[in-house]
Amino acid sequence: MKKRVSLLLLGTVTASLLAACGSSETTNTSGGTSNTTEPVGEAKQKVVAWAWDRAFNGGALDIAKELYAKDHPGFELEIVDMAKVDLEQKLNTNLASGVKGGLPDILLVNDPNIQKYVASYPGTFAEFTNKVDFSKFSPFKVDALTVDNKVYGVPFDIGVTGMFYRSDYIEQAGFKAADLENITWDRFIEIGKVVKEKTGKYMITMNPNDESLTSILLQSAGSWYITPDNKGNFVDNPAMTETLRVYKAIADAGIAKPVTGWSEYVGSFNSGDVATVVSGVWQVTGIMEAKDQSGKWKVAPIPKLNIDGAVNASNEGGSSWFVLEGSANKEAAMDFLATTIGGSSEFYERFLKEKGGVGSYIPAFSSEAYSQTSDFFGGQAIYTDFTKWSKEVPGISLGMYTQEAKDSLKNELPNILNGADLAKSLANIQKLFEQQVQ
Repeated sequence: MKKRVSLLLLGTVTASLLAACGSSETTNTSGGTSNTTEPVGEAKQKVVAWAWDRAFNGGALDIAKELYAKDHPGFELEIVDMAKVDLEQKLNTNLASGVKGGLPDILLVNDPNIQKYVASYPGTFAEFTNKVDFSKFSPFKVDALTVDNKVYGVPFDIGVTGMFYRSDYIEQAGFKAADLENITWDRFIEIGKVVKEKTGKYMITMNPNDESLTSILLQSAGSWYITPDNKGNFVDNPAMTETLRVYKAIADAGIAKPVTGWSEYVGSFNSGDVATVVSGVWQVTGIMEAKDQSGKWKVAPIPKLNIDGAVNASNEGGSSWFVLEGSANKEAAMDFLATTIGGSSEFYERFLKEKGGVGSYIPAFSSEAYSQTSDFFGGQAIYTDFTKWSKEVPGISLGMYTQEAKDSLKNELPNILNGADLAKSLANIQKLFEQQVQ
């Protein structure tokens, strides 16, 4: 899924975006580590980076390179663009076979894979613990990069969540914006019933084959599918029990529009069938595709679970940048990332303006770019709100087996929705997970 946020900032942004996408870098689909070893800034030195989504992720590197080159004129960056699944397969194949040749200096990593990579291939990835001031990043993002008190990589984009809502539907149902602020999921369901009755619109979508909503709920309570020591976290976990109770309650209330697949999901709100979308900040792109709905959308904090420690904030998605420990250009690659993506407000201001990307670098949150309002969202300064919520997201350990745990849950979810005993279903999920990872 492409986590690409659209541009809301100014009318001139569109022109900036088009200009930014026209990178002068050549893309090579077979590139690997350069053998150049000259010191940074003293001679020509080419660093190779692998990433997916050339326009968004590669575009961010273009911005970083432009900023870095001001003080390092000899620095060169080659961006190798490949599909995410191909990048991960090629990396795993090389590392599992012990073949280090042909690997890049810099690598984009999906956050749920971080701990699995570090644990599976010890000594492969460079440690950034003392290279970046991580106190300037949202804590939950740093937690995802931390293994045994060492930080591997530089935080990049985030998916801090919000509850996008159709203000016209909410008002038609007799509610105001304040009625959606810092509510519980039980209150959300109550409001959803009224919205369905008064407007005929569903409150939200539901796809039993997608675990996005359960993931958002779990992290909002500081919990996850697995424990920090990679054990299943389904049994005797109040956050998991409450998450699945809420999930079934939404389905039972008749306020969720059933969807299958991404196209139906996006189509549900582009066509005006649902009143809310609970998703990451990157979902702005999909919502703004319906230009005729401009001015009818706003964003509120997500609802929270009705348990101790739960908050009205969570995260969905995100990635980070790694450097290969054995790279001939390790120091150059690390300095490049640490100086720009790891420590430049200007980078994050441009990343937002030119690419619509949101990071977790706190000093950038007070910049003009983040404070501008959006006509599409009724004049709301949505990025000011999203960055505020990002500071409240609970940090969790994503562990090594997130995907296996999600698959185990999805296998049992239809039974839960059909009224199976929840305690027995949780035990079944735990057992299936243990069978998969043993």
